[in-house]
Amino acid sequence: MARNLINKYLWILETIERHGSILRTDLNRLWQNSSVSSGEPLARRTFYNYRNGIEELFGIKIGYNASTYEYFIEESSDSAVSFNSWLINSLSINGMLSDASAIAERVMLEEVPSARQHLPVIIDAIKASRKLRIDYRPFYRVSSTDGIIIEPYFLRIFRQRWYVIGYNTKDRKIKTYSLDRIGEATLTDEHFDMPDINVKDFFKNFFGITTSMSEPKRVVIRTDSEQAKYLRALPLHASQSETVCEGYSLFHYNICITLDFLQELLSFGQRITVISPPELKAMIVEELKASLSHYDNL
Repeated sequence: MARNLINKYLWILETIERHGSILRTDLNRLWQNSSVSSGEPLARRTFYNYRNGIEELFGIKIGYNASTYEYFIEESSDSAVSFNSWLINSLSINGMLSDASAIAERVMLEEVPSARQHLPVIIDAIKASRKLRIDYRPFYRVSSTDGIIIEPYFLRIFRQRWYVIGYNTKDRKIKTYSLDRIGEATLTDEHFDMPDINVKDFFKNFFGITTSMSEPKRVVIRTDSEQAKYLRALPLHASQSETVCEGYSLFHYNICITLDFLQELLSFGQRITVISPPELKAMIVEELKASLSHYDNL
């Protein structure tokens, strides 16, 4: 699809979302003053076609309130809203960056391990509930394991890396695979039944991409008042709550203790202190001692 048409779709979505609901006359006025219209009005038939195109491409339906004569974005499931918002934001940013080519030497982006090679086949497998055959080589192995059969349940992005989460039919457990470590991915003819669970429920007790069979723990960490501002702006987990004290804050979590969560806490250094549970505090201390021991003979 032409980039110009996608930009028009995005403009309509962003404008309606920004206003909450809007009359077509107001939408048309804003349209004519925008960079996507070339000063031309938004004809009724054209707007109708764009609404259909937006629903087909993004899965987002623009509704109409006959009593107020206003257009609005119809509500969808939480997961659909989250995905559609991510998709729209990504396309909008890509468009802005393309338009900013003149200042390319002044824009620095993060390197993202390529997943485009395998994303299409994995998406097809998830949509059709078909098993995947993959060759996989994790970082801790020299050679790859070939012919792994998985039932792909979810896709997720974490820390600039794509992952597929699925049921390994040989090991009989759900495992996580990084797409940039997959050597080959092919669809099989075998179908599977998707269990009654969504990706948010699956990860609700975890930070990051690693999971475990353990029960969630009540975690309390202490931070100075400066670090507390960052945790308020970007919570570590959906269960986060805060108790503000004199000169410091206590942050509370109901979360499983995993390697990802442990490493995240260690990354804060002296700015945080684990108060509870005792086992997490012990793990932090052991990691810090092990790090210090590397400097004993330097």
